[in-house]
Amino acid sequence: MTATLAGKHAIVTGASKGIGAEIARTLAAHGAQVTVNYSSDQSGADKVVADIAAAGGKAAAVQADLTAPEGAKTLVTQAVEAFGPIDVLVNNAGVYEFAPLDQITPDHFHKQFNLNLLGLLLTTQEAARRFRPEGGSIVNISSGVSTILPANSAVYSATKASVDAVTAVLAKELASKNIRVNAVNPGMIVTEGVKTAGFDQGDMRGWIESVTPMGRVGKVEEIARPVLFLASDASAYVTGETLHVTGGLR
Repeated sequence: MTATLAGKHAIVTGASKGIGAEIARTLAAHGAQVTVNYSSDQSGADKVVADIAAAGGKAAAVQADLTAPEGAKTLVTQAVEAFGPIDVLVNNAGVYEFAPLDQITPDHFHKQFNLNLLGLLLTTQEAARRFRPEGGSIVNISSGVSTILPANSAVYSATKASVDAVTAVLAKELASKNIRVNAVNPGMIVTEGVKTAGFDQGDMRGWIESVTPMGRVGKVEEIARPVLFLASDASAYVTGETLHVTGGLR
């Protein structure tokens, strides 16, 4: 079965750049009408919408802070107003910071958990109420760190291990509504954020490449394609899974 989303409505959170932007473009290229969520980068979100429109698709940008119930409700309400009931939700919005044990602070902890986990839960809570009666698909963007567990990533790795657990739990809770819930766990992907953090060069990238069986880091399109599969009916009997897209690193 070819992965198609013709006539479907997909929400992609954190879609103004990087992995989220590529997911939005890929889902649109396969027929979905896409709500492009962003927190602060309006110009980035507008560019993604323009890219989709230029390719003949339909998309709209919606600003929302997903760490608060009001933000999640705003996103879902505006998305449904634009394109109708939801078929696909991709929980991609997230943040990462690395710190050794001695430098972990409440701010470091809450900044990551409030978006990576609480934001995901709040958004899913609102969206699940507005899916079509026929159900649909939720794809959580987790991370390979949930099993790789590198040093200095105690809080970030904990958020993503929690996303894996939540994925399995919600797959059971939402199955009666025919809503499938799966996760994609990327390895190191060269994005704007990775470049800004300086991880695309130097010791971090060198270490990742040295321990990855495929010997390289990944590309955004190599994450977007598995998301497309899980979002579409091509994966109709798949739920509760975590798909590691890490070049073989676990």
